[in-house]
Amino acid sequence: MSRIEQLFKNLEHHVDEYIELCDEYKRHNKSLRVREIQLTEERANLMKKNDMARTKVESMISRLKALEQDS
Repeated sequence: MSRIEQLFKNLEHHVDEYIELCDEYKRHNKSLRVREIQLTEERANLMKKNDMARTKVESMISRLKALEQDS
């Protein structure tokens, strides 16, 4: 095998490695985007639950104050 052929073979090998690495990064990036969406949805649900809990607690406090005033 000539020197030029060997150089091209090495170049081809490196290009193949870079393509595999690029594909791996694309898969990882896609996975991270999916996870980001999941976490955003989870955060929204937790904020909604937090608001509902706050409303219930405020309602209980108001009722307790009303009972206290009635006593």
